[in-house]
Order: sequence, then structure tokens, then C-alpha cells
Amino acid sequence: MREKYIKDQERKLSLGLIDRRQFIMSALAAGVVLPTSMSLADRAMAAAPNKGGKLRQGMGYGSTTDSLDPSTFENGFMQATGYLFGNCLTEVSNEGVLVPELAESFESADAKTWVFKLRKGVEFHNGKSFTADDVIATMNYHRGEDSKSAAKGILAGIQDLRKDDDHTVVFELESGNADFPYIVSDYHLAILPSKDGVVDSGGGIGTGGYAIADFEPGVRVHAKRNANYFKEGRAHFDEVELLSIIDVTARQNAIMNGDVDVIDNVDPKTVNLLSRAPNLTILETTGTQHYTFPMRLDTEPFGNYDLRMALKYAIKRQELVDKILLGHGAIGNDHPISTANRFHNNQLDQREFDPEKAAFHYKKSGHSGAIPLSTSDAAFAGAVDAAQLVAASAGEAGITVEVVREPKDGYWSNVWNKKGWCACYWGGRPTEDWMFSAAYTNDTEWNDTAWKGTDASKKFNNVVVEARAELDEGKRRELYYEAQALVNDDGGAIVPMWANYIHAHSKGLAHDDLVAANWINDGNKIGERWWFS
Repeated sequence: MREKYIKDQERKLSLGLIDRRQFIMSALAAGVVLPTSMSLADRAMAAAPNKGGKLRQGMGYGSTTDSLDPSTFENGFMQATGYLFGNCLTEVSNEGVLVPELAESFESADAKTWVFKLRKGVEFHNGKSFTADDVIATMNYHRGEDSKSAAKGILAGIQDLRKDDDHTVVFELESGNADFPYIVSDYHLAILPSKDGVVDSGGGIGTGGYAIADFEPGVRVHAKRNANYFKEGRAHFDEVELLSIIDVTARQNAIMNGDVDVIDNVDPKTVNLLSRAPNLTILETTGTQHYTFPMRLDTEPFGNYDLRMALKYAIKRQELVDKILLGHGAIGNDHPISTANRFHNNQLDQREFDPEKAAFHYKKSGHSGAIPLSTSDAAFAGAVDAAQLVAASAGEAGITVEVVREPKDGYWSNVWNKKGWCACYWGGRPTEDWMFSAAYTNDTEWNDTAWKGTDASKKFNNVVVEARAELDEGKRRELYYEAQALVNDDGGAIVPMWANYIHAHSKGLAHDDLVAANWINDGNKIGERWWFS
């Protein structure tokens, strides 16, 4: 306990949240002798983040269809952009813990009525003071009747929201949701400035550590530090430049040539090569990222249960992990809940490659002819090769899969969530309800399998609603186990592998000992959390 306390005090000292004298006094109070306390203080201060410099971040995401409207964010590039200029009510910290962000605190006695106390003295980049009106206007923008927001589904449970005063917001839910504070940390829900109940949705104005100076969709974002940022010990760079570099070889060349300071989505094939570069560090984190091949039930022939099951049995999952991830991940089981999640169903039988079962279900489906599978390395590094492996293993079961290579630019707006079967990635979510509400329930815009009309999907939606309100841990576990089993059996998602996040960065960059794994790029908050050493 004492060691954890001292570590926490060291972190506060290194971030400038307390001074050297305060640290030494707290260490002495904890029973640490004076010479050791002084030595620990010196070590922590030496590790203190430096201010200044320009961060250049090369990202394997971005599209020319991107916009600064958070409701439209659909890839990691825009998520990182949103976190530069905006903040949510809560956030998942680099330690993986939910903490208040624009909220100071949140509480509920019954998981149905949630009271959020808001920070005072926070300003938007345009000088407007942050108040409860901005929270209400932002939430209503996403949950409005005509809203096309990607976050509309996860806010569907809100029955009403009101302000008690300028810094208190009360959410009334239709039914209890023990995970609701996680929901409002969703990256689409950055609080925007409002006037007369209407938000400025596309201006790129927020309360974040950086103000947007220039935005070129699918190309770059340039942002400058917000001198009035409310977070102590965060947003250390003077400037941040995000560069969309979809091509994995181009990203690798950029980091090796010193054109950028950090890249994401390092191809597992090049990890060893990059690790030998004297000026680079490889950073790998394990979290909730999974690579998928969603089949849309509203597009033929994927509305057929037996055809979906045939394709699920026709995939060599371990081969994908070995050849695409080169071991930097683990096999999946056709549902989106990671072993890192609290209610992961470890009792489900692992689905394996079974050409006989695949052939049985395929014959039963009555289908004949080629099945198109759209893919691009914009989906994930190695997605084209992965699709070729899927086609090869399906061929062993007598199923013909036609791999269609799609353009990288516009993939997320023209292919994903539109074409019948494609390659995709999901960053995952820290709670079961959030993941299901983001991509699987019938009220979300991002239900990329269009899994809505079957008896199993209807049952799934009822189970998710029931689990969301259940406060008994054992009962919640049973319900989430059932939800995973329903997705695994009837759903349109093929989830063959879980992928580690692999980054390469200059040794001149520094970060906290713990790096978030809820998203790539330290929770997509490198601009806020890292610094030049």
C-alpha cells in the first residue's frame, strides 16, 4: 500500500501537480526516511515532462471524407483529432481506469438517475465558458430524432436530461445502466460550444489541449497548444501535426527517415527490422482491438444462417494469427468481447476450421457461385493477404470466395457498413454494454452486420437491455455470456483474431510507464499524454 502511495506521489511530482517539498513531506509521513525521500524526489523531477516542440504523428487512418463534426468520426485519425481539440465528461485513463474529465464527479443511487458535477473555470477555444447548457446541447445533437450520429445508439437509453445549475447535469435513463459513465467517454461525445441550445458541430472548437489551426481531410491536421488548458501536467507539445499515411511501407519509411516522431499499425513483418534501428523504440500493447469480416444480413446471400455458419467454419484462425499478425495477437471466436473484459465468456467452445462442417452448412444454404469479399489494407495492415487466406481455406470446403481489392481512400465511407462482406477492424470498448451498443444492437448506426431481423438478434437486444440494468454481478455475467453466445452463433460477424497495437517511435519521445490499451496510440491521446525527453 505504501509503495503504491509513493508511486502516485512520484507521478504527481513529475507532472507538476505537487512541488518537491510537498512530495518529501508526504514521503516522510508515509515512513520513508529523509535521504531516501530526497533521492526519490530528485528521480521524479528528472523524469518530469518537458514542454515544447512539435509532434509529428504518422497514422494509418484517415479519409478525404473526414470532417470535424464528431458525430461523423469513423476512424482513428479523426478520433485522435477529436481528442486534440475536445474533451468528454469522462475518460479512460492511461492506467485503464475511468476518471472524470470535464465532469468533476458523477454518482447514482440506482444506476438510473446519474448526476454529473462539472468543472468550473473551463473555457472553449473561442473564449466561451463551459456550462451545463453545452453538455445538454451536445447530447441532444447526437440523440435527436433526425440525428445520423454514430453515437445515437449508445445514447438511446436517455429518457431526459436537465441541469440543476450551471455546473450540474442530471441524466434520467429509461432503465438502469451501471456502465453509463463509460458511455459518455465515447470519442464522438466531445462537448461542443452551444448557443441557444444549438452546438457548433463542425467548427473543431472544444476545450481540449490543442486548438485546430489547419485541417485537410485525409491528409493532415495541424494544432497548437491551448495555453488555457484546464488539465495540469498534460498537453506538453507546442504543436501537433497528425499525418494520414495509409500505406504501411510509407509509414515505415517516414519513421526510419525521421520525417515523423511516431507511427502506429506497424506491420508485424517489419517489427524486427524497425527494432534494430538505433533511434527507434517499439511499443506494443495488448487490449481490445479485433480484426473482423462483417457479413451484412440485409445483403444476399448473408441473410442465410447456414451460409454464415459455413463461412465461420471455413476460416483457419490460427493461420491468420501466425501469418498476418506473426504471433502479435490471439485467435477470436466470432464475438467482440475480449479476455480483457470483465464478463468475457470463457465457456464458449472455440470455433475451429472444420471443412466438413463448412461444406455441410454451405450445401444446406443452397448457394452456388462466388461470394465477393471486399478488402483493403485501409482496414488493417495485412487485410488483403488475410482475405486471400480466407479464400484459400474456404476453397478447401468447396466454397468460392472472390477477393475484391478496394481503394484505400474512402474505404470507410464507401465499403465498410455498405457492401455485403468486407474486412474491418474494431478498437473494442472497455465494457460489454458499450461494445454491443456501438456495433450490435438494433438501434446503432454502426451495426455493420445489419443483424436486426432474426429471432436471435431480437433476443440479444432484450438480453443486452436486461444486463445493462442488472446490478447483481452474477446475474450480469450470465446475461453477457448469453449475449456473446447469440452473436457467436447467429450474428454476421466473423471475428478471427485479436491484434496487439504495435507502434514505433523516436527515442526522443517519452510517456508514462503505463500506456493505455483501450485504443491505439495510448488511447489515441499521444498529443495530450506524451512529451519530448
